[in-house]
Amino acid sequence: MEKETKCIQGGYTPANGEPRMIPIIQSTTFKYDTSEDMGKLFDLEESGYFYTRLQNPTNDYVAAKICALEGGSAAMLTSSGQAASFFAVFNICGAGDHVIASSAIYGGTYNLFNVTMRRMGIDFTFVDPECSDDELNAAFKPNTKAVFGETIANPALTVLDIERFASMAHSHGVPLIIDNTFATPVNCRPIEWGADIVTHSTTKYMDGHDASVGGCIVDSGKFDWFAHADKFPGLTTPDESYHGITYAEKFGLKGAYITKATAQLMRDLGAIQSPQNAFYVNLGLESLHVRMPRHCENALKVAEFLEAHEKISWVNYPGLKNNKYYERAKKYMPEGTCGVVSFGVEGGRAAAERFMSGLKIAIIATHVADAHTCVLHPASATHRQMKDEELVAAGVSPDLVRLSVGIENVNDIITDLKQALELV
Repeated sequence: MEKETKCIQGGYTPANGEPRMIPIIQSTTFKYDTSEDMGKLFDLEESGYFYTRLQNPTNDYVAAKICALEGGSAAMLTSSGQAASFFAVFNICGAGDHVIASSAIYGGTYNLFNVTMRRMGIDFTFVDPECSDDELNAAFKPNTKAVFGETIANPALTVLDIERFASMAHSHGVPLIIDNTFATPVNCRPIEWGADIVTHSTTKYMDGHDASVGGCIVDSGKFDWFAHADKFPGLTTPDESYHGITYAEKFGLKGAYITKATAQLMRDLGAIQSPQNAFYVNLGLESLHVRMPRHCENALKVAEFLEAHEKISWVNYPGLKNNKYYERAKKYMPEGTCGVVSFGVEGGRAAAERFMSGLKIAIIATHVADAHTCVLHPASATHRQMKDEELVAAGVSPDLVRLSVGIENVNDIITDLKQALELV
């Protein structure tokens, strides 16, 4: 099936007489006839459901649709995009391990890695996504277990050279994890460019309507854990909490990573997405292939308007032909990038805040990437905890305004921007 059809048909095929829409299984528990039947599930001898903290049928249907869109082998939903980023790394890393991450990533992910996961004993090295091959190679250590980046960085809009980072990661025997939230699988499928694990905040374009918080992890099923067995003992040695099962042996390359994340991490940490939220995400997925082209079309027109305005000091949008990432974006995302535009207002932070307060259609919100146009000053909000030098490394200047262009009439959006700029 093509991506448009997968958005609607993927993940769930009703049998005769079954509901056409993915059903909401709003139940914490599931009934079995015998303790032996239940025991087989606890031993991972058979698949099924016994407690929604681990798995739920509604969630699995939606995860299967996202998996199909990304071209992966297995997927799981999480309670948020942050939980997806955490699980994706923590599933193969522990105290004493090391991860390389692009410095141009979402501020919340940066804090997760640089603060919270450091307290858990995991070390992180942040590299400039435009660093040389020699600099990237030098960042690896004997205990490096993964490389992490974003397809399109939030809010710097840096377009990662996925192929280069994948090649370097693989040369050191570790997987590349890519957050594909902004591009979505409609515009980019990182697995086709060498990524091993893909994460999403389904809260953004996938839901698309400010209705549900959630995340997703997709495994490509291509990384050979046994080829680097000493680096990934959690997958290649027996798990005593499941009677000595070795995940990579029992479930193979296509199932080991997600099974472990479900059986261990979701079991113990319980960051499950609610079935109701998963249902909303599915509704969003059904129109994702229609909405993303409109987001990109509107964003390009807005970027061109801003670029020509005398009160705008700079504009960053990968779809602009003079953008430093234009050619790379065309390689990885030939049909469009995303609906987010970053720019600076003449006069700096004070002018940016005056401009934002004058907007009528675009609302000031911490959210991004949905049907509604919204705006944010990241240095004062999502990246507020970062120091100035950290902001610069992340590609977030103090005057940066992040505009998430929605799918309203683009002329109305531009008129709103124009009248707000007159107040500056």
